[in-house]
Amino acid sequence: MNEMQEPALSISAVERETGLSKDVLRKWETRYGFPAPLRDNLGERAYPLQQVDRLRLIKRLMDAGMRPSKLIAESDEHLHALAQNSQSNTVRNQDSAVAGLTLEILSKQDPGGLRQLLYREVLRQGIEHFVLDTLDPLNQAVGDAWARGELSIHEEHVYTEAVQWLLRDASTKLSNAQGSPRVLLTTLPEEQHGLGILMLSTLLALHGAYCISLGTQTPLQDIIDATEAHQIDLVALSFSNAYPQRRILPALAELRQRLPADRGIWAGGSGVARLHSPPDGTQLMPAMEQALEALATWNADHAE
Repeated sequence: MNEMQEPALSISAVERETGLSKDVLRKWETRYGFPAPLRDNLGERAYPLQQVDRLRLIKRLMDAGMRPSKLIAESDEHLHALAQNSQSNTVRNQDSAVAGLTLEILSKQDPGGLRQLLYREVLRQGIEHFVLDTLDPLNQAVGDAWARGELSIHEEHVYTEAVQWLLRDASTKLSNAQGSPRVLLTTLPEEQHGLGILMLSTLLALHGAYCISLGTQTPLQDIIDATEAHQIDLVALSFSNAYPQRRILPALAELRQRLPADRGIWAGGSGVARLHSPPDGTQLMPAMEQALEALATWNADHAE
């Protein structure tokens, strides 16, 4: 019997993240030898994150009309090549369709319908691809509709609340108090936009980190106190374009000076996209993918 040596997801979590049913996962395991789950301390199936990523990719290609028996036999490199060849038009069309449905549902004053739509997209795509591929353009589409006067401010708030509900639910289900690293997520005072930290918290939790969110607009001293109290390894801050750019690097420098040297600082969001030369021990990450790369590097550097 295999023993777990790395972060892994239960079969229920894999079903939720990939859209592949438990029956399908078990059938493929028997018929094709993939996935090849490990076993946890109770003997239950536990799927390493690398296998989950491959399953998610296979599911996306199946949705594009390809047969699973052929996909499972392909190398990871070939699967990614297939995905790149088929993804651009498909993703663009899907994003456009989801955005159109979202705006239509908002105009009909149907918050429940909006939650159902977003939840279906998470089940279809998996939470990682939903956050990375769909949510950013969807946020932009809703913001643009508001700017054109097609949505009222209360309708935009309904959208934001639905996304926050979805991300909090996913992050809570993925949360593991034994996960590593321990990440504190928040924004500084005057930064009211909190979707960024919810998106990042969900992605990091999916990849094995334990995330603690303080919400938005947290004073510097409270961040420092919470870092010590919760034995935090990394502090992640989000900055939108609305935050004064000239104040970001000085704030990061002050936080760097007041935190122990072994605590990392990540600064993400569109507000840091044009910044350079952050303080030592601080990383700028305008894109969510960069945070996942930094997490992989942190895990490699701290592997026993």
